[in-house]
Amino acid sequence: MARPSPLFARACRVHRFGGPDAIMVEDVAIPAPGVGEARVRIGAAGVGPWDAWVRAGKSVLPQPLPLTLGSDLAGVIDAVGEGVSGLAVGQSVFGATNARFTGAYAEAAIADAGRLAVKPGDVSDVAAAATPVVAVTAWQALFEQAKLERGETVVIHGAAGGVGAIAVQLARAAGIKVVGTAKASDIAFVMMLGAEEAIDFQSERFEDRAQNVDAVIDLVGGETQARSFGVLRRGGRLVSTVSPPDPAAAERFGVEARFFLVDVTTSRLEPIAVMLASGALSAGVGAVLPLADARTAHEMLDGSRPKPRGKIMLTT
Repeated sequence: MARPSPLFARACRVHRFGGPDAIMVEDVAIPAPGVGEARVRIGAAGVGPWDAWVRAGKSVLPQPLPLTLGSDLAGVIDAVGEGVSGLAVGQSVFGATNARFTGAYAEAAIADAGRLAVKPGDVSDVAAAATPVVAVTAWQALFEQAKLERGETVVIHGAAGGVGAIAVQLARAAGIKVVGTAKASDIAFVMMLGAEEAIDFQSERFEDRAQNVDAVIDLVGGETQARSFGVLRRGGRLVSTVSPPDPAAAERFGVEARFFLVDVTTSRLEPIAVMLASGALSAGVGAVLPLADARTAHEMLDGSRPKPRGKIMLTT
């Protein structure tokens, strides 16, 4: 069977690492998908802090230039490569592009088929594309790394952030008691998400409110991570998405401590899709901008423009 022809599509490209002004919108050729890949006509793409790291040249992964920014996506498959099963042309999907977190800020993108899942029909592209990286990060932290079970208690630092807000909802749905830390203006929001307690880290020491907990999900790092050892019970688990915890401190407190990198896969996206469809999980979209305004989106990420709470989204 003949391979489909390349598409020419608008894309947000980086030819040099730098600030938001390094982003250029231009026409690029989107090739036919290779083995294990699908080509997706993008309806929406999510904007996350990791995109700013890639843009600025601060990614922990090699990022050859030029590149198209973006990882989170939702859209419709228009071609599949060899070896792809479970996905077909015409299906609506959501997920991530590849292990380098690039390619999604475009009208079309190539994605690893193993990083895509079928999008529920009643979930919008914007809502679906807001979830893959943050939701899978939260899922891995809670259930694969911390191995939390119903009835246990977890402290989630940064509970009002992108990953934190999803983690609160996932934990609540699983019958896990959540103690979230956030700034004062976000306390009501964290409680609304389902936390049983919310601590204003600016006015209180979380150690004074949380003791002998089963796990801590660290989405903040630094001093917060170091102080978190003291709130865990013996045998508890400290999981960080920010930096590797101190192994000497873990041994001293008698706890497990680990760091991990998110890995968006079909099997991890599928339960997320079910929860999105049922309304048990909300992505929390903050701003929706056209693809051509990717610079504006990154100015929000960098703090040079006001940013509403929630995920910044680009639509085609």
